[in-house]
Amino acid sequence: MTYIKHYDSPLGALEIIATDTHLTHVLFREAQKKPSRQLQETPENSPVIDECIRQFDAYFKGELKDFDLPLLPEGTEFQKLVWESLKSIPYGKTISYLQLSRIIGNEKAIRAVGVANGNNPLTIILPCHRVIGSDKSLVGYGGDLWRKEWLLRHEGSLPKEEQLSLF
Repeated sequence: MTYIKHYDSPLGALEIIATDTHLTHVLFREAQKKPSRQLQETPENSPVIDECIRQFDAYFKGELKDFDLPLLPEGTEFQKLVWESLKSIPYGKTISYLQLSRIIGNEKAIRAVGVANGNNPLTIILPCHRVIGSDKSLVGYGGDLWRKEWLLRHEGSLPKEEQLSLF
C-alpha cells in the first residue's frame, strides 16, 4: 500500500509518500515541475509517515539534526550511490559538487552528480541542500534556491548576515 500525507513546513507544504515499511518521497509541493504529480492524501495512516512528521517537527524546532527513517528511494544505482553519500554531510556543514564527486570515487562525474542531486526524491532527509558550488554559491536546488538558503541558515552553515550568490 502507498500512503500520502501533506506536511505544512516553514518552507511550504511537503508531500510525504511511504509504503507500509519505508519512506519513498518527500517533495516540496509548490516546487514540483509537474503539477499533475501532486497527489491527494490517503485516508489511511502510516506509522512511517507519522514518524517522519514527528522528526520533521523536531528538525524545524532545531531539536533534531539527523533523521532516522527507513528509506527506499527509487532511482538508478548511480543515483542511489549519490543519495546515500549525501548522508555523510554533517548537519551545519556544506560541501561542493566536486567534493561529492570525490566521495563517490569519480571526480569526472561532477555533472552527473549534480543531476542525481537535483533528482533527490527525499528532500531535506537526504540533505542535498548541503551541496553548494565550489565558489560557495547556492546552485542547483530542486526546491528553489530560497529554500536551500533557508535550510542552510536553519542548520547554521550560513551566518545570518552573510549574503550569498543565489546563482
